[in-house]
Amino acid sequence: MGRLEGKTAIVSGAARGQGEAEARLFVEEGARVILGDVLDERGQQVADELGDSARYLHLDVRSEADWTAAVAEAERAFGPVDVLVNNAGILKFAPLGEMELADYLAVIDVNQVGCFLGMRAVTPSMQRAGGGSIVNISSINGLVGYPGTMGYTASKFAIRGMTKAAALELGPLGIRVNSIHPGAVDTEMVRPAGIEGVPTAEEQAALFAAYPLRRNCQPVEIARVALFLASDRSSYATGAEFLVDGGMLAGPLDS
Repeated sequence: MGRLEGKTAIVSGAARGQGEAEARLFVEEGARVILGDVLDERGQQVADELGDSARYLHLDVRSEADWTAAVAEAERAFGPVDVLVNNAGILKFAPLGEMELADYLAVIDVNQVGCFLGMRAVTPSMQRAGGGSIVNISSINGLVGYPGTMGYTASKFAIRGMTKAAALELGPLGIRVNSIHPGAVDTEMVRPAGIEGVPTAEEQAALFAAYPLRRNCQPVEIARVALFLASDRSSYATGAEFLVDGGMLAGPLDS
């Protein structure tokens, strides 16, 4: 029996990258999954490949109405929600003095407000399910700062704090809330085309070579941690931070 057998999950940002890896692994482990994203064609393709245990739904995480629809579709198709992975996120690179307010707020709206709306939306359904697990994807940027990522860092620190506040509020309802803090994950988000100053794949590889595991992270490696937190095997974990960075914050091997 899979570790999520019989559970209903919602994964935001599930059309590609970490969200896609999480959705695929959850279905493999027995869950029924609502895949939410704004990349409709890609999201539908992933859901089609996953079969009857998956449904794709357009989900703009900034929209209260979209979150309401996602929870309603999950309950209609599969039953009350047991698991939420707040995975959707965006990243905009710019030095502080050059970052436009609109770009800063765009990151906050998706990463931080989207996480808040997701947690709020699923809580009544998780109560009907008798409890649940919320997994918020933060970042190492939620633990330390990096230049050129002001909005992203602000949003990821916020997710870290929101996770703890929600864990305190929702624990008595049987709902656990934890955050995952990935390091450098090999996804399209961290290598957008046409953006000056973004390290190339070769530059990134040279950077990672200075850290303990000497490579970047693959999306499925984050998905496996999300699976643990979504499952009953993490039944006494809540309000916690799970750092998955290949030793990046432990310090470089060479000074």
